Amino acid sequence: MHLKLAREFGLPSFGKMVAQSDARRIHNMWRIYRSYRKSLALGKAQMVGLPFSVSVEPTTSCNLRCPECPSGLRSFSRPTGMLSQDLFRKFMDESAWHIQYLNFYFQGEPFLHPRFLELVKEASSRRIFVATSTNAHYLSKETSARVVDSGLHRLIISMDGASQEHYAAYRIGGKLEKVLQGIKHVAEARRSKRKQFPEIVVQHLLLKPSLHERFEVKRLALEAGADRVVFKTAQVYDPDTDHHLIPDEPEFSRYEKGSDGRFRIRNKLLNQCWRMWSGCVLTWDGKVVPCCFDKDASHVLGDIQALSLDKIWYDKPYESFRNRLLVSRSEIDICRNCTEGTKVWA
Repeated sequence: MHLKLAREFGLPSFGKMVAQSDARRIHNMWRIYRSYRKSLALGKAQMVGLPFSVSVEPTTSCNLRCPECPSGLRSFSRPTGMLSQDLFRKFMDESAWHIQYLNFYFQGEPFLHPRFLELVKEASSRRIFVATSTNAHYLSKETSARVVDSGLHRLIISMDGASQEHYAAYRIGGKLEKVLQGIKHVAEARRSKRKQFPEIVVQHLLLKPSLHERFEVKRLALEAGADRVVFKTAQVYDPDTDHHLIPDEPEFSRYEKGSDGRFRIRNKLLNQCWRMWSGCVLTWDGKVVPCCFDKDASHVLGDIQALSLDKIWYDKPYESFRNRLLVSRSEIDICRNCTEGTKVWA
């Protein structure tokens, strides 16, 4: 039953971790799902339960300068910094019991946080499935051994090209060789320690300049030791008539051209959003924002330094935001480029 619930709620199928989850977490997930269905039926936000999927931002710092990323562009209007261990421990003490899945990523490169793997161990020790996303430039042999020991369950590695030319055209300042070395180091550390985790997932953005390299990316990644490779359509912040990153083939893009020649996201923007019931995002300085599309934290719904997440989750700002999207989601700025309800994996 636990695995069935995990599939129903879009959680990773992580076998023993789900099977060992205590009854409170499973019951909480069920209450959230029922709240969501009731809210859609009534057209008014109902909430019973607490978020079971949370993204936590270790840092806004990044070593690369990717052109469609606020971290890469150094273009944040919000404060930048690093998550404190004390703040994260406070969050865990208050909220770990209802969190099933924790993604240690929002903006920035997590491995730039000097105590990142200690944060991972703090979460995984509480029987939470922990994932992170990285550009893999800091996965030395020593760090990779610590990654395996930390209890991390899923390591997502960005690899957006099979040649240095096309990889560095988007991952500006990056080295493809370092990515492949990082995959090898983690795979070797996992094998030598006879551990099952972390699962190594290589993620390839389907970008127009490097689209032809996608099969070579898969071959190289699997040969290096990745468990699987996933292709993901790319988000751009200002779609126009000839955006150089959007593929021409519609099956590889989350955008389509309108009658005016401009690209628009292929999303009817229905007045619903599962993410607003199942989870949230926590910035490095404790701000709670609706989802990963609010990259500049323009819709702060609370601050865990002032209130616990369970109080924020039921507070007026959250209730108001949920009701807004149930009435007219297209009027919320961060929703207009959102893929909720569309196919984003090719």
